[in-house]
Amino acid sequence: MKKYNLPVILLNGIILLPNNKLKLEFDSKNTDNNVIDMSVLFHNNNILVVSEYSTNKEIGVLAKIKNNLELPNGNTRIEIVGIKRVKIVEFLNLSKTNEPLESIVSEFNISKIENEDIIISKLKKELKEYIKLIPYVSNSVLDVIEKEKDLSKFVDIITSNVITDRKRIMEYLKTVEPLKRAEMLLQDIYLEKERFQIERNLDLKVKKELDDNQKEFILKEKLKFIKEELGEYSSKDVEIENLKKKIEQLDCPKKIKERLKYELDRYEKNSNLSPESNVIRDYIDWLLNLPWNNFTTDNKDLKKVKEILDNSHYGLKEVKERIIEYLAVRQMNSNSNGPVICLVGPPGVGKTSLAISIANAINRNFVKISVGGISDEAEIIGHRKTYIGASPGRIITSLKKAKTNNPLILIDEIDKMNKNYHGDPASTLLNILDKEQNKYFSDNYIEEEFDLSNVLFILTANYIEDIPEALKDRLEIVNISGYTELEKIDIAYKYLLPKILKNNGLKENFVNINQDTILKIIRNYTKEAGVRELERQLDKIIRKIVTQIVLNNIKINKINIDSKSLLKYLGNEKYKYNKKSKSQVGVVNGLAYTIYGGDILPIEVNYFKGKGNLVLTGNLGNVMKESATIALNYVKANYKKYGINYEVLTNNDIHIHVPEGAIKKDGPSAGIALTLAIISALTNKKISSDIALTGEITLRGHVLAIGGLKEKVIGALRAGIKTIIIPKDNLDQLNDIPKEVTENIKFIMVKEFKEVYEVIKNGK
Repeated sequence: MKKYNLPVILLNGIILLPNNKLKLEFDSKNTDNNVIDMSVLFHNNNILVVSEYSTNKEIGVLAKIKNNLELPNGNTRIEIVGIKRVKIVEFLNLSKTNEPLESIVSEFNISKIENEDIIISKLKKELKEYIKLIPYVSNSVLDVIEKEKDLSKFVDIITSNVITDRKRIMEYLKTVEPLKRAEMLLQDIYLEKERFQIERNLDLKVKKELDDNQKEFILKEKLKFIKEELGEYSSKDVEIENLKKKIEQLDCPKKIKERLKYELDRYEKNSNLSPESNVIRDYIDWLLNLPWNNFTTDNKDLKKVKEILDNSHYGLKEVKERIIEYLAVRQMNSNSNGPVICLVGPPGVGKTSLAISIANAINRNFVKISVGGISDEAEIIGHRKTYIGASPGRIITSLKKAKTNNPLILIDEIDKMNKNYHGDPASTLLNILDKEQNKYFSDNYIEEEFDLSNVLFILTANYIEDIPEALKDRLEIVNISGYTELEKIDIAYKYLLPKILKNNGLKENFVNINQDTILKIIRNYTKEAGVRELERQLDKIIRKIVTQIVLNNIKINKINIDSKSLLKYLGNEKYKYNKKSKSQVGVVNGLAYTIYGGDILPIEVNYFKGKGNLVLTGNLGNVMKESATIALNYVKANYKKYGINYEVLTNNDIHIHVPEGAIKKDGPSAGIALTLAIISALTNKKISSDIALTGEITLRGHVLAIGGLKEKVIGALRAGIKTIIIPKDNLDQLNDIPKEVTENIKFIMVKEFKEVYEVIKNGK
């Protein structure tokens, strides 16, 4: 009997039967991720699924991983499809908690089934009667098994759709012979039909008793009416009169008033004890509280708007100019259906606060909606009232909060939306942003049209690559890149310190902090592209000073803070950026762009006796893994050009390592650095540590453009880099880099990798 080994996934509380699908999501720290990688790399996506390990150590399900998706939050989502039952011979690595669990399995010998088609026909007939009789069982399974001729598959598919008891499903899993499982299924169907008949008879009996109670209820209601006629006061009547007045006074379209009167009439006729009464009452409140015709008057003085933006935000000249242009066009043509502004940049650079400043500058109410992690479009456009606990979506909820028909709504984190069987939130958002369509926006709960064309929408995202393509095409991307260290120092003096001192009850000049101290805070106590954490650290210092003054009743007019006192106020240093190391063989400085800004990315390459395999370590993402493969294959194809002994390539394994393995690294910009590091290792040639590279490479050696150049260059300068090799296609982006940065770095433009090699070879 054939035996083979498989990696194992243990399921607790979940049972996977053959010929069925299962979706699983694993935490990024979960060791099951290693099992998935092992399955994909070495077992052709095959894996052994063991359900209820404590009771099921002999039978598992051979399954195949169909989808392997890495989510934005670092988790891994997979879809597993069961194939067949297999016998578990032995588990491996049971005592090794840090290693993936493996097993040795063998296949069962299944007896041939006679009259298989007759058995399937009988099961179909009974199943159809069962589904017809029992209303809460879906008939969708009939379509799946309509043409199925394999009894084993047939029974497994029906079992997962009909049987709900977990212990019983486990019995099906342990039963290898299809004929025996078919008998079990028929028994369960007969038993369930009988149980349903008994329950229905009980329901009829209970209904009769309820009818008697209903009669009593009606008599009580009549008695209540008689008492009211005799002079007793009804609180509901007063409530209805107040609602009628509110409806008459409400400034809204005629159609909405008619709907309100209709719903109020329904509410009046409904009993207080009816569950529908509360639903109708909540719906009336929503219609009454929406700002149908409430507007604020826009501030059309764009000079004043510009002044407010300048006072609230440092720099961002191009961003502010684009916003002024956008507002100017809207003044000239309020019906313009131009693109919607989307502010893109790392956390902490001021996207949200800039949107708030815009709202204040143009005199509009501000509301923020966060769509990060949303996968159900009903979160945006609401649930229908037929659902228990239904409510309007976030758009309508935001309008109620804003209390005006023309607020500025900030839709935050659009790059973190998800798409699944619940719907596509990005497509829903696309319809909301289109002025031709949003005039007639209808929330599922409200059901009536609400004109959104007066709303000013501004969107934000951290990564432009993660914005859904359909939505990206409708947006005008405005990049807000990270601040340089000099800009952060300026922001600290002009904006942060005055604000913090005022909030803590101190005079503006109470604290004296020199530039070196603020620079030390920026470099060693924060790691960000913006200034959010810098503000927190400065606030922490001031709070500690205020606490000491109050506790010790100190009278002082001014206090000096230097680098030495930071240990007392902020504790030990938290961060250290990468610094260039000594020039070494096989070590090259790449450049990275993260949510914290730019930094150098040391890449190490070594080789040793082997079979020409590529070994990658350092927690690399899929894109960087592909870049490493392309880099090695390019070197193999051009080994003569770079003076490499081909036997070294074929008789050795190449190991590429990117230090700091705890940090995940990904992105299409490390190709030329990886290629140069491989050549350096194979030719035993040192690469100067003063040089850094960024750019992607193709199999033909072309160097492709990259993103985040400004942040990468700033990070390189901080690390002590003197020369940067960049793609020629990124030449125009040098104009966006501050002058104090470009003056201290030499840039070399390349279109082909051979140009990179010439630069290194000639020692430029």
